[in-house]
Amino acid sequence: MGMMVSWMLVAAAVAAFSITALSGCVVIPALHRLHFGQTIRESGPTWHNKKQGTPTMGGLCFILGIVVALILVLVGFRRYAPDLVGAQQIQAVLLVMFLALGSGFIGFLDDFVKVVRHRNLGLLAWQKLVMQFAVTGGFLFGLNALGLMTTVITLPGGGSFDLGLLYYPIAFFGIIFLVNAVNLTDGLDGLDSCVTFVSMLGYLVGASLLGFYHVSILATATAGACAGFLVWNFYPAKVFMGDTGSMFLGGIVTALAFVMCRPELVLFFGIVYIWDAMTVVIQRVYFKLTHGKRIFRMTPIHHAFEMRGWREVRIDAFFSFIALMGALLGVLYIYLT
Repeated sequence: MGMMVSWMLVAAAVAAFSITALSGCVVIPALHRLHFGQTIRESGPTWHNKKQGTPTMGGLCFILGIVVALILVLVGFRRYAPDLVGAQQIQAVLLVMFLALGSGFIGFLDDFVKVVRHRNLGLLAWQKLVMQFAVTGGFLFGLNALGLMTTVITLPGGGSFDLGLLYYPIAFFGIIFLVNAVNLTDGLDGLDSCVTFVSMLGYLVGASLLGFYHVSILATATAGACAGFLVWNFYPAKVFMGDTGSMFLGGIVTALAFVMCRPELVLFFGIVYIWDAMTVVIQRVYFKLTHGKRIFRMTPIHHAFEMRGWREVRIDAFFSFIALMGALLGVLYIYLT
């Protein structure tokens, strides 16, 4: 049984990688023909101007890779190991994809408005929030319907505490924050792809330890797809994932912890996204309180490293290392609890 699970996970990774990498041969030329090029924001680093016009919405490649890989491998599990991945586990996978695809669709609309208007401003903030409220509410409703909603947080050493009613607003706004945090991290060639690849490895090991094989499949497929996308997205990027891809990944990164009934795990496996997004929050609050002063040279923080002269590849490597440390701490946390 263990050998078969291993082969299924390998199949998920290979299928997602192959489909994502090969689809770039079709998707990227199509985006060129449609003139779906990225518009670089004026407030960003000046050297990013050379990226103007690089195709965006490339996240469609790994969305396709992940979805097809999941279908293939889950069908295999249902046929050869129904006890490991049953009907409830399939429903949990579909729930993860609901948050991922719902978030990705919002990102797609945002990207589409940007390319049509040829400026780095897509949907209005309130429009995105209204749609995110609906998707997040649907996801939490699904968690409750599947019996996966828990207000209890487990602590190392076997202890736990119940957040009670406080859990619900924390979960609701936390999900929206995390999805947008992954979106913010997509600011350099290959950055989001590299960090998410490492994050998914953490989920893979953690889910395997806890016996959540359906989460392992999702994590493996997503890791494989991110690696496949790096064929096109690594510096110098031939395509950007766009909000379509980054918000889709945000949905997966966030939802996996919740369907494992261990929402606190996202604090470990999503440490880079949280760090990157919190620098934006801190900068804006400090800016308002001090009437124009700044703590960081630029936010999100990955741009501050750029301003210090770091090359994009070096930043990718450093942030991936931080993600790895977070993943290792997450696995240790699971082991201790």
